[in-house]
Amino acid sequence: MYAHLWLMIAVPALSAAVLLLAGRVSDAWGHLLATAAVIVSFGVALAVFTSMLINDPGVRRVSLPLYTWFSTGEWEFGVGLLVDQLSILFALLITGVGSLIHIYAIGYMAHDARRRRFFAYLNLFIAAMLVLVLADNYLVLFVGWEGVGLASYLLISFWQHKPAAAAAGVKALVMNRVGDLGMLIAIFTMLALFGSSSFAVVNAGVAEAPGFWVTVMGFALLLGACGKSAQVPLQAWLLDAMEGPTPVSALIHAATMVTAGVYLVVRSHAIFELAPIAQTAVVVVGTVTLLAGAWIGCAQDDIKKVLAGSTMSQIGYMMLAAGIGPAGYAFAIFHLLTHGFFKANMFLGAGSLMHGMHEGVDMRRYGALRTAMKVTFWTFAMGYLAIIGFPLFSGYFSKDHIIEAAFEHNLVVGLCALIGAGITAFYMTRLMLMTFFGERRWDEGVHPHESPKVMTIPLIVLAVFSVGAGIVMNNWIQGWLEPALGVHPHELSLVPTPVGLLTMAVVAVGVALSWFVFGRGPIPRVAPATRNPITLAGRNVLFADQANGLLFTGPTVATAHAVDVTDRVGIDGAADGTGRAFGGLSAMVRRVQSGYARSYALMMLFGVLAVGVVLILSQLG
Repeated sequence: MYAHLWLMIAVPALSAAVLLLAGRVSDAWGHLLATAAVIVSFGVALAVFTSMLINDPGVRRVSLPLYTWFSTGEWEFGVGLLVDQLSILFALLITGVGSLIHIYAIGYMAHDARRRRFFAYLNLFIAAMLVLVLADNYLVLFVGWEGVGLASYLLISFWQHKPAAAAAGVKALVMNRVGDLGMLIAIFTMLALFGSSSFAVVNAGVAEAPGFWVTVMGFALLLGACGKSAQVPLQAWLLDAMEGPTPVSALIHAATMVTAGVYLVVRSHAIFELAPIAQTAVVVVGTVTLLAGAWIGCAQDDIKKVLAGSTMSQIGYMMLAAGIGPAGYAFAIFHLLTHGFFKANMFLGAGSLMHGMHEGVDMRRYGALRTAMKVTFWTFAMGYLAIIGFPLFSGYFSKDHIIEAAFEHNLVVGLCALIGAGITAFYMTRLMLMTFFGERRWDEGVHPHESPKVMTIPLIVLAVFSVGAGIVMNNWIQGWLEPALGVHPHELSLVPTPVGLLTMAVVAVGVALSWFVFGRGPIPRVAPATRNPITLAGRNVLFADQANGLLFTGPTVATAHAVDVTDRVGIDGAADGTGRAFGGLSAMVRRVQSGYARSYALMMLFGVLAVGVVLILSQLG
């Protein structure tokens, strides 16, 4: 079974290659091939998981060397795959949710002339993400890391005829390159210290490594994680990424790209546990991001951007848990899995709303859609109840455990996590009220209608997981992850703890406050002008673009301009001036060398006279 693990990556990668190379010949069936490829990949992942769960329950890790990549000096770099309790959960999430997104996209992209190419890029995205989570060393992980960045660029800017989409793709690519620099620094440091980037070698040697360099590796890995997972300060690309087709948004936010940073931190737990300063930085970044994402989500009117802010916030919870240490690793992965289900559900639900509303995304032009789009409403409602932590829904278990662990770790961090839960309830209730309740605010000519079954069936499946995944995994996931992460499981009661009761009360306050503000009266069809600096900051994504422009883009452009002026005026001017000087001198010399004998005789006469005058003057003196 494990010997065929490579098929999980090879099948979607080969499908992407076929669709890109076959061209228009595959337009009629390309989307079907791509969807079948991801389903096959999910089947392989499910078979491996079942084998680990039933046949080999004690297996800790299975390493599958594939081939030697290259060797130089004393170093030899191989390509190998690693399946353990952590990587197989990610593989199941990527391929399982990815399969549902592919099925949904068959209907969503039905009328797009470039649908075949879109599905090829989706397959490439899946294959790259699987390389990332199944690699047995950091160097191969980095190959998948870069592949995810490339695929995200291709998909975010897929509708490149729209300037905003083209710019969003470039922005995501550039900001992720900043994080990639951190990854490269970490890998180079590992090679210098251990002579290898293998997880096994690094984990075995990190305890003997100098503390300074372990801390450097921790901060470098955190920088990489911030880029991929859109954590502060590298979060500005995430909301712009909503310019891509909605299935892309679901894939990026639920199952692939933004989860990569959490995977990296948890996979590198041996490094962070020996670098307490870097580990504290992970907690700080996660805490700041969960509040920043919630703040942004409160102020947006674009339904996809509200969900994007929500993703920032929820990934912040995961990073917070991962930074806590062994007490939080399992909860970070638990919330990552449940978030994958309910966030994919809501993003695809948003796409269904757009499909029925002639691609409109402004919630101020929605309203009263619960009766016009019943399946979308009920499935979206399951995701809503899950994300706010309604009792017995999936988010109730996973997020509440993180909040409790945060309080045990630090009172301030716990309070921030608790406040984040209340704000989440506020802006998600606002979304529900503005979208599905109240009066109709539809634009003229818009006639909402339910999406076809190829789009609603994935919504129903994801809604079921949004409801039940939490209670199924609650007391199972810690024991499952123990061999991979050294987590010591403890029984988690279904009876709310005092912190759990406090969280429910805060969530209830958030829901009530949102209803008080948005549920009692009419919603304006145009966002009112505001001078409130808090709302203004949220609408402008906390001025991240302006800050980047002031701190990085502006100085970089100014430096480039100064270099250009120095090059043109200074260096080029000196070179051109020297050339012109010699050109003028040569022109003067050329005039002297006329070729006429009389001219040369006259010059000789003047020369003789000049010599004679000099001699006479010297004698007189």
